[in-house]
Amino acid sequence: MINVKEIGKDIRDKVERIPNKRDERVCGRIVDSGDGIIHISGIHDAKYNELLEVKGGYRALTLNLQEDSVGAVLFSGEDKVRYGDIVYSTGETVQMPVGEELIGRIVDPLGEPLDGLAQIKTDQTRPVEFPAPSIMDRGKVNKPLQTGILAIDSMIPIGRGQRELIIGDRQTGKTAIAIDTILNQKGEDVICIYVSIGQKASSLAKIVQTLRNAGAMEYTCIVSSTADDAVPLQYIAPYSGCALAEYFMYQGKDVLIVYDDLSKHAVAYRTMSLLLKRPAGREAYPGDVFYLHSRLLERAAKLSAEKGGGSITALPIVETLAGDISAYIPTNVISITDGQIYLESELFNSGVRPAVNVGLSVSRVGGSAQRAAIRQISGQLRVNLAQYRELAIFMQFGSDLDSETQKTLSRGAKMTDTLKQRQYLNYTVKEMIILLTVAQSDLADKIPEKKMSAFNEGLLDYMHTNSTQLLEEIDPDQKLSEVVRSKILSVAEEYINCSVGGDSGQQAETEA
Repeated sequence: MINVKEIGKDIRDKVERIPNKRDERVCGRIVDSGDGIIHISGIHDAKYNELLEVKGGYRALTLNLQEDSVGAVLFSGEDKVRYGDIVYSTGETVQMPVGEELIGRIVDPLGEPLDGLAQIKTDQTRPVEFPAPSIMDRGKVNKPLQTGILAIDSMIPIGRGQRELIIGDRQTGKTAIAIDTILNQKGEDVICIYVSIGQKASSLAKIVQTLRNAGAMEYTCIVSSTADDAVPLQYIAPYSGCALAEYFMYQGKDVLIVYDDLSKHAVAYRTMSLLLKRPAGREAYPGDVFYLHSRLLERAAKLSAEKGGGSITALPIVETLAGDISAYIPTNVISITDGQIYLESELFNSGVRPAVNVGLSVSRVGGSAQRAAIRQISGQLRVNLAQYRELAIFMQFGSDLDSETQKTLSRGAKMTDTLKQRQYLNYTVKEMIILLTVAQSDLADKIPEKKMSAFNEGLLDYMHTNSTQLLEEIDPDQKLSEVVRSKILSVAEEYINCSVGGDSGQQAETEA
């Protein structure tokens, strides 16, 4: 007698043991190819941002979904792909390999190594496009991310989880600020990711060498798409870097990511959009260019304690033309970010470096994350510098100035000199407290203007050599007590008498 139930059970068991493999994939053919853009017919179930495989081992990214065809951009092989070539759908979006293995490495936006070292062995990936954390998943930005740059940490502080734009003309020190910030994270338990978009390979090589010499590559990963790379690689580079940053953030770690720079990113997207024959808007950018950057920068966040408490701090860089911050891309990114550091060509050329324009620079979040002692000392700093600049303009008319005005001008010039800082010379928080305390005291009147920068560096060396106990007494997270302030000024006066000499007051008046 035939046992139907037994036979049915055997069949079901055999079906369940069959591996779930797609032997047949949906495929289509290229009907048009040129300038790295292909149009494919026959793939009707393709998704936006889906990865396609082209005959010959090339890959493409789906961007246009039309009734009769699909428009895609090639990551490579634009001179090899031909009309009629077969294209397979993968059903997957672009994935970025992630993991601890990528720290210290230089990779392209698809996770392939560019540093000539061994292949990266990781089986973990994240989609390059991922929803930003919801409002309920976010926590308060209340922990500072120290840049080591006095002008920024005192007046435009950055908190962990903030998005602070660095904006200015070319050759004004935008990348230098970002690199200094990465170097200052040594020992701070912050993982850094530097995303290079459309930069010259020679510029990137110098940055890599700087980071290696300082030992910063131990906690840094570089995601690179240089000017020689295909436009689609430049387009997905910041999203790939952000996917890697999210991997660490969701593990409860703090991450700093630099996008250098989003102007070139927008140009790459404009190039692809025009070749795909999308409608052009203002400055020939497509209508969704705002969404291009907003969906990227919204992924930077400080997670709540329930979600692990990790954070991504974003430093996007945008290049302006002739200082025009009202252009399309600059205004877009300014409106997305939580503040901006504006660098000015005139200040840079006059020797004020970093060339931060305090009037146009702002941090909308960082004040709540600033160290207590720094917040106390730098409270009036921005106002005093603004008054100095107004008086300096008035002084150009050659009017006779009273002694009080001369004193304000002299102190303003000395404070400007105090805020000057050599590249790769990062200050600790305690050193910043010392410099700001002395520069805003009556002792500043005893120092000749032209010697202020040299005096500051010498004073810090003197403190580290002769007053180590005083440095230990300074607590950046507590308001500076009058006793500690008096001790700092006392040691500074000792150093003034040693270095500048007893006639310092007369010299300072002569300089003024």
